[in-house]
Amino acid sequence: MSVAVVGAGSWGTAFAKCLADGGNDVTIWARRRKVVDEINYEHRNGDYLPEIWLPENLTADLDVASALRDVRLVFLAIPAQKLRAQLGAMSGLFDEQAVLISLSKGLEKGTRLRMSEVIHEALDWPEDQIASLSGPNIALEIAQEQPSAAAVAATTEAVASEIAAVATNSYFSAFTNTDLVGTEFGGTLKNLVAVAVGIVAGVGYGENTKASIITRGLAEITRFAVQFGAKPTTMAGLAGLGDLIATCESPLSRNHTAGRLLGEGKPLSEVIDRMQQTAEGLSSVAPVLELARVHGIAMPIVTQVSEVLAGTMDPRDIAPHLTSEVDSPVSELG
Repeated sequence: MSVAVVGAGSWGTAFAKCLADGGNDVTIWARRRKVVDEINYEHRNGDYLPEIWLPENLTADLDVASALRDVRLVFLAIPAQKLRAQLGAMSGLFDEQAVLISLSKGLEKGTRLRMSEVIHEALDWPEDQIASLSGPNIALEIAQEQPSAAAVAATTEAVASEIAAVATNSYFSAFTNTDLVGTEFGGTLKNLVAVAVGIVAGVGYGENTKASIITRGLAEITRFAVQFGAKPTTMAGLAGLGDLIATCESPLSRNHTAGRLLGEGKPLSEVIDRMQQTAEGLSSVAPVLELARVHGIAMPIVTQVSEVLAGTMDPRDIAPHLTSEVDSPVSELG
Protein backbone atom coordinates (compact mmCIF):
# COMPACT_ATOMS: atom_id res chain seq x y z
CA MET A 1 0.00 0.00 0.00
CA SER A 2 1.06 3.60 -0.59
CA VAL A 3 1.02 5.49 2.70
CA ALA A 4 2.19 8.90 3.88
CA VAL A 5 3.83 10.13 7.06
CA VAL A 6 3.60 13.83 7.89
CA GLY A 7 6.60 14.92 9.94
CA ALA A 8 10.24 13.86 9.63
CA GLY A 9 11.43 14.05 13.22
CA SER A 10 12.80 10.99 15.00
CA TRP A 11 9.41 9.33 15.55
CA GLY A 12 8.02 10.19 12.12
CA THR A 13 11.17 8.87 10.43
CA ALA A 14 11.37 5.73 12.58
CA PHE A 15 7.73 4.89 11.95
CA ALA A 16 8.04 5.61 8.24
CA LYS A 17 10.90 3.10 8.17
CA CYS A 18 8.72 0.64 10.08
CA LEU A 19 5.97 1.00 7.47
CA ALA A 20 8.45 0.64 4.61
CA ASP A 21 9.97 -2.47 6.18
CA GLY A 22 6.47 -3.96 6.07
CA GLY A 23 6.51 -3.73 2.29
CA ASN A 24 4.62 -0.46 1.85
CA ASP A 25 5.63 2.40 -0.41
CA VAL A 26 6.05 5.29 2.02
CA THR A 27 6.31 9.01 1.38
CA ILE A 28 7.38 11.17 4.30
CA TRP A 29 6.77 14.91 4.18
CA ALA A 30 9.50 17.14 5.55
CA ARG A 31 9.60 20.92 5.61
CA ARG A 32 13.36 21.25 4.98
CA ARG A 33 15.07 20.60 1.65
CA LYS A 34 18.16 19.26 3.43
CA VAL A 35 16.16 16.52 5.13
CA VAL A 36 14.30 15.61 1.92
CA ASP A 37 17.49 15.33 -0.12
CA GLU A 38 19.27 13.36 2.56
CA ILE A 39 16.44 10.82 2.79
CA ASN A 40 16.10 10.49 -0.98
CA TYR A 41 19.76 10.36 -1.96
CA GLU A 42 21.60 9.13 1.14
CA HIS A 43 18.78 7.08 2.69
CA ARG A 44 19.27 8.54 6.14
CA ASN A 45 18.03 11.37 8.38
CA GLY A 46 21.18 12.60 10.03
CA ASP A 47 19.53 15.21 12.24
CA TYR A 48 17.40 12.69 14.12
CA LEU A 49 18.54 9.11 13.41
CA PRO A 50 22.12 9.52 12.17
CA GLU A 51 23.13 5.86 12.43
CA ILE A 52 20.01 4.42 10.77
CA TRP A 53 19.86 3.50 7.07
CA LEU A 54 16.45 3.92 5.48
CA PRO A 55 14.96 1.54 2.88
CA GLU A 56 14.66 2.58 -0.75
CA ASN A 57 10.85 2.31 -0.70
CA LEU A 58 10.85 5.22 1.79
CA THR A 59 11.07 8.55 -0.04
CA ALA A 60 10.65 12.14 1.09
CA ASP A 61 8.79 15.05 -0.47
CA LEU A 62 9.00 18.78 0.18
CA ASP A 63 5.54 19.30 -1.40
CA VAL A 64 2.87 18.22 1.07
CA ALA A 65 0.18 18.12 -1.64
CA SER A 66 2.27 15.67 -3.63
CA ALA A 67 2.97 13.55 -0.55
CA LEU A 68 -0.74 13.24 0.28
CA ARG A 69 -2.15 12.75 -3.22
CA ASP A 70 -4.36 9.63 -3.52
CA VAL A 71 -3.14 8.25 -0.18
CA ARG A 72 -5.56 6.16 1.89
CA LEU A 73 -3.61 6.07 5.20
CA VAL A 74 -1.92 9.24 6.49
CA PHE A 75 0.13 9.03 9.70
CA LEU A 76 0.51 12.38 11.48
CA ALA A 77 3.78 12.72 13.42
CA ILE A 78 3.33 16.38 14.38
CA PRO A 79 3.85 17.70 17.95
CA ALA A 80 0.55 18.11 19.75
CA GLN A 81 0.71 21.88 20.08
CA LYS A 82 1.46 22.33 16.36
CA LEU A 83 -1.03 19.84 14.94
CA ARG A 84 -3.99 22.20 14.46
CA ALA A 85 -1.95 24.78 12.56
CA GLN A 86 -0.38 22.10 10.36
CA LEU A 87 -3.77 20.58 9.60
CA GLY A 88 -5.04 24.02 8.63
CA ALA A 89 -2.19 24.36 6.15
CA MET A 90 -3.07 20.96 4.66
CA SER A 91 -6.84 21.47 4.52
CA GLY A 92 -8.26 20.29 1.22
CA LEU A 93 -5.24 18.15 0.36
CA PHE A 94 -6.41 14.84 1.84
CA ASP A 95 -8.27 12.25 -0.18
CA GLU A 96 -11.90 12.22 0.94
CA GLN A 97 -11.62 8.55 1.92
CA ALA A 98 -8.31 8.96 3.77
CA VAL A 99 -7.91 7.71 7.32
CA LEU A 100 -5.85 10.09 9.44
CA ILE A 101 -3.82 8.39 12.18
CA SER A 102 -2.32 10.40 15.02
CA LEU A 103 1.14 9.37 16.21
CA SER A 104 1.28 12.28 18.69
CA LYS A 105 0.73 12.06 22.44
CA GLY A 106 -0.66 15.09 24.22
CA LEU A 107 -3.57 17.43 24.86
CA GLU A 108 -3.95 20.72 23.04
CA LYS A 109 -3.46 23.72 25.29
CA GLY A 110 -6.50 25.93 25.63
CA THR A 111 -9.01 23.49 24.15
CA ARG A 112 -7.78 20.49 26.22
CA LEU A 113 -8.67 18.26 23.28
CA ARG A 114 -7.13 14.90 22.43
CA MET A 115 -5.41 14.68 19.05
CA SER A 116 -8.28 12.78 17.39
CA GLU A 117 -10.61 15.55 18.56
CA VAL A 118 -8.27 18.20 17.15
CA ILE A 119 -8.26 16.39 13.78
CA HIS A 120 -12.05 16.16 13.77
CA GLU A 121 -12.54 19.80 14.75
CA ALA A 122 -9.81 21.34 12.58
CA LEU A 123 -10.81 19.54 9.39
CA ASP A 124 -14.42 18.54 10.11
CA TRP A 125 -13.12 15.05 9.37
CA PRO A 126 -15.43 12.04 9.87
CA GLU A 127 -14.82 10.41 13.24
CA ASP A 128 -14.81 6.93 11.69
CA GLN A 129 -11.82 8.01 9.54
CA ILE A 130 -9.65 9.04 12.49
CA ALA A 131 -7.39 6.73 14.50
CA SER A 132 -4.49 6.73 16.94
CA LEU A 133 -1.40 4.55 17.27
CA SER A 134 0.25 4.48 20.68
CA GLY A 135 2.42 2.22 22.81
CA PRO A 136 5.91 1.65 24.22
CA ASN A 137 7.59 3.09 21.15
CA ILE A 138 11.04 4.61 21.69
CA ALA A 139 11.88 5.86 18.19
CA LEU A 140 15.54 4.82 18.08
CA GLU A 141 14.82 1.30 19.28
CA ILE A 142 12.19 0.79 16.58
CA ALA A 143 14.54 2.24 13.97
CA GLN A 144 17.11 -0.31 15.17
CA GLU A 145 14.50 -3.01 14.52
CA GLN A 146 14.24 -4.11 18.13
CA PRO A 147 11.01 -6.10 18.70
CA SER A 148 8.22 -3.68 19.64
CA ALA A 149 4.44 -3.41 19.67
CA ALA A 150 1.72 -0.77 19.75
CA ALA A 151 -2.04 -0.38 20.01
CA VAL A 152 -4.10 0.96 17.11
CA ALA A 153 -7.42 2.48 18.12
CA ALA A 154 -10.30 3.56 15.89
CA THR A 155 -14.06 3.81 16.29
CA THR A 156 -14.47 0.61 14.27
CA GLU A 157 -12.54 -2.64 14.39
CA ALA A 158 -12.37 -2.71 10.58
CA VAL A 159 -10.42 0.55 10.36
CA ALA A 160 -8.16 -0.38 13.28
CA SER A 161 -7.41 -3.74 11.65
CA GLU A 162 -6.60 -2.12 8.31
CA ILE A 163 -4.06 0.17 9.97
CA ALA A 164 -2.61 -2.63 12.09
CA ALA A 165 -2.06 -4.81 9.04
CA VAL A 166 -0.12 -2.05 7.30
CA ALA A 167 1.95 -1.21 10.39
CA THR A 168 2.95 -4.76 11.28
CA ASN A 169 6.27 -6.19 10.07
CA SER A 170 8.88 -8.71 11.21
CA TYR A 171 9.89 -6.67 14.29
CA PHE A 172 6.81 -4.51 14.96
CA SER A 173 3.37 -5.81 15.94
CA ALA A 174 0.21 -3.72 16.02
CA PHE A 175 -2.81 -4.77 18.10
CA THR A 176 -6.27 -3.28 17.78
CA ASN A 177 -9.01 -1.85 19.97
CA THR A 178 -11.94 0.53 19.65
CA ASP A 179 -11.10 2.53 22.79
CA LEU A 180 -9.82 5.72 21.20
CA VAL A 181 -10.27 7.65 24.45
CA GLY A 182 -8.19 5.23 26.53
CA THR A 183 -5.49 4.79 23.90
CA GLU A 184 -4.98 8.53 23.52
CA PHE A 185 -5.15 9.32 27.22
CA GLY A 186 -2.74 6.48 27.95
CA GLY A 187 -0.17 7.96 25.59
CA THR A 188 -0.70 11.44 27.00
CA LEU A 189 -0.85 10.78 30.72
CA LYS A 190 2.12 8.41 30.94
CA ASN A 191 4.34 11.32 29.86
CA LEU A 192 3.42 13.20 33.03
CA VAL A 193 4.38 10.25 35.23
CA ALA A 194 7.62 9.89 33.24
CA VAL A 195 8.51 13.50 34.03
CA ALA A 196 7.95 12.73 37.73
CA VAL A 197 10.18 9.64 37.53
CA GLY A 198 12.82 11.67 35.72
CA ILE A 199 12.70 14.30 38.46
CA VAL A 200 13.37 11.80 41.25
CA ALA A 201 16.12 10.19 39.16
CA GLY A 202 17.74 13.60 38.75
CA VAL A 203 17.50 14.20 42.47
CA GLY A 204 19.27 10.90 43.06
CA TYR A 205 16.50 8.78 44.54
CA GLY A 206 16.61 5.06 43.81
CA GLU A 207 14.46 2.29 42.42
CA ASN A 208 12.03 2.16 45.36
CA THR A 209 10.97 5.74 44.79
CA LYS A 210 10.72 5.32 41.03
CA ALA A 211 8.71 2.09 41.31
CA SER A 212 6.36 3.72 43.79
CA ILE A 213 5.70 6.64 41.45
CA ILE A 214 5.17 4.35 38.46
CA THR A 215 2.70 2.19 40.37
CA ARG A 216 0.80 5.04 41.99
CA GLY A 217 1.00 6.94 38.73
CA LEU A 218 -0.72 4.11 36.87
CA ALA A 219 -3.60 4.19 39.37
CA GLU A 220 -3.78 7.97 39.03
CA ILE A 221 -3.86 8.12 35.24
CA THR A 222 -6.26 5.16 35.02
CA ARG A 223 -8.67 6.92 37.37
CA PHE A 224 -8.48 10.01 35.16
CA ALA A 225 -8.95 8.18 31.84
CA VAL A 226 -11.84 6.03 33.06
CA GLN A 227 -13.66 9.19 34.13
CA PHE A 228 -13.76 10.16 30.43
CA GLY A 229 -14.93 6.78 29.20
CA ALA A 230 -11.71 4.82 28.80
CA LYS A 231 -11.68 1.10 29.53
CA PRO A 232 -9.49 0.04 32.48
CA THR A 233 -8.16 -2.82 30.35
CA THR A 234 -6.76 -0.31 27.85
CA MET A 235 -4.81 1.39 30.61
CA ALA A 236 -3.35 -1.98 31.58
CA GLY A 237 -2.30 -2.66 27.97
CA LEU A 238 0.30 -1.40 25.51
CA ALA A 239 -1.05 2.15 25.34
CA GLY A 240 -1.16 2.44 29.13
CA LEU A 241 1.10 0.31 31.29
CA GLY A 242 3.39 -0.69 28.42
CA ASP A 243 4.03 2.88 27.34
CA LEU A 244 4.34 3.97 30.97
CA ILE A 245 7.14 1.48 31.67
CA ALA A 246 9.10 2.34 28.54
CA THR A 247 8.81 6.09 28.97
CA CYS A 248 9.63 6.05 32.68
CA GLU A 249 12.60 3.70 32.41
CA SER A 250 14.36 4.59 29.16
CA PRO A 251 17.15 7.20 29.12
CA LEU A 252 16.07 7.78 25.50
CA SER A 253 12.69 9.09 26.67
CA ARG A 254 12.40 12.85 26.15
CA ASN A 255 9.99 13.22 29.07
CA HIS A 256 12.24 11.26 31.41
CA THR A 257 15.19 13.38 30.27
CA ALA A 258 13.29 16.62 30.85
CA GLY A 259 12.34 15.46 34.34
CA ARG A 260 15.90 14.42 35.13
CA LEU A 261 17.20 17.86 34.20
CA LEU A 262 14.56 19.44 36.45
CA GLY A 263 15.56 17.09 39.27
CA GLU A 264 19.17 18.17 38.82
CA GLY A 265 18.07 21.72 39.55
CA LYS A 266 17.88 23.14 36.02
CA PRO A 267 15.20 25.82 35.56
CA LEU A 268 12.37 25.01 33.17
CA SER A 269 13.55 27.56 30.59
CA GLU A 270 16.95 25.90 30.41
CA VAL A 271 15.40 22.43 30.18
CA ILE A 272 13.30 23.50 27.20
CA ASP A 273 16.34 25.08 25.54
CA ARG A 274 18.40 21.92 26.02
CA MET A 275 15.76 19.56 24.65
CA GLN A 276 16.41 18.92 20.96
CA GLN A 277 12.86 17.64 20.47
CA THR A 278 9.50 18.27 22.10
CA ALA A 279 8.82 16.66 25.48
CA GLU A 280 5.03 16.48 25.25
CA GLY A 281 4.65 15.90 28.99
CA LEU A 282 5.77 19.42 29.82
CA SER A 283 3.03 21.01 27.73
CA SER A 284 0.33 18.52 28.74
CA VAL A 285 0.55 19.10 32.51
CA ALA A 286 -1.59 22.25 32.51
CA PRO A 287 -4.47 21.03 30.30
CA VAL A 288 -4.61 17.68 32.13
CA LEU A 289 -4.85 19.38 35.53
CA GLU A 290 -7.47 21.78 34.19
CA LEU A 291 -9.61 18.82 33.13
CA ALA A 292 -8.96 17.12 36.46
CA ARG A 293 -10.12 20.18 38.40
CA VAL A 294 -13.29 20.55 36.32
CA HIS A 295 -14.21 16.90 36.87
CA GLY A 296 -13.03 16.62 40.47
CA ILE A 297 -10.30 14.06 39.80
CA ALA A 298 -7.46 13.87 42.33
CA MET A 299 -4.02 13.76 40.67
CA PRO A 300 -1.42 14.28 43.42
CA ILE A 301 1.63 13.16 41.42
CA VAL A 302 0.82 15.30 38.38
CA THR A 303 0.07 18.22 40.72
CA GLN A 304 3.56 17.88 42.20
CA VAL A 305 5.08 17.85 38.72
CA SER A 306 3.20 21.07 38.00
CA GLU A 307 4.60 22.65 41.15
CA VAL A 308 8.15 21.64 40.23
CA LEU A 309 7.65 23.14 36.76
CA ALA A 310 6.38 26.35 38.35
CA GLY A 311 9.33 26.48 40.73
CA THR A 312 7.10 26.33 43.81
CA MET A 313 8.26 22.86 44.91
CA ASP A 314 11.80 21.66 45.49
CA PRO A 315 12.32 18.54 43.31
CA ARG A 316 13.58 16.71 46.40
CA ASP A 317 10.13 17.08 47.96
CA ILE A 318 8.25 15.22 45.23
CA ALA A 319 6.68 12.16 46.84
CA PRO A 320 4.55 9.23 45.65
CA HIS A 321 2.73 8.73 48.92
CA LEU A 322 0.37 11.72 49.02
CA THR A 323 -3.19 10.65 49.70
CA SER A 324 -6.50 12.12 48.63
CA GLU A 325 -10.14 11.54 49.31
CA VAL A 326 -10.14 8.56 46.93
CA ASP A 327 -6.89 7.06 48.22
CA SER A 328 -6.32 5.48 51.60
CA PRO A 329 -3.84 3.06 53.12
CA VAL A 330 -6.33 0.22 52.58
CA SER A 331 -7.29 1.23 49.05
CA GLU A 332 -4.08 0.86 47.09
CA LEU A 333 -5.52 1.13 43.59
CA GLY A 334 -7.49 4.27 44.36
